[in-house]
Amino acid sequence: MKALIQRVSQASVSINGQQVGAIGQGLLVLLGIERDDTAQDVTKLAHKVAGYRVFSDSDDKMNLSVQDIQGGVLVVSQFTLAADTNSGRRPSFSSAAMPDQAEPLYRSFVAALQQLGLTTATGEFGADMAVSLVNDGPVTFMLQTNNKG
Repeated sequence: MKALIQRVSQASVSINGQQVGAIGQGLLVLLGIERDDTAQDVTKLAHKVAGYRVFSDSDDKMNLSVQDIQGGVLVVSQFTLAADTNSGRRPSFSSAAMPDQAEPLYRSFVAALQQLGLTTATGEFGADMAVSLVNDGPVTFMLQTNNKG
């Protein structure tokens, strides 16, 4: 399971020109789910995202998490994060989870963040979405489970 997290001052997601989710200051999480991902990965990654220290403290050091600043989290499913780009000029998606496996894990991830007390917004799983954001910094990190990061 992969989460590309971006520290944002605001972010939103729209489908067919209609906004379906938005946050102010917080994290945009692009979530990629792979075939071997499990409920354990969901829990591990949700805790990592919630506690990852990417916001500045009073000394301008990245010592605060999205929980610490009571920020929002916008979670968007991102199938392409599961791509294998190691060979050729076209990505392979053989390691990506099929939608019937990925969607429940995506929903569980959102629920896990909410259980950690985070205000969350989402896109729509599997939809063609337009994501808008103001990346603060810019600050972007790739977090992974399954002993990958």
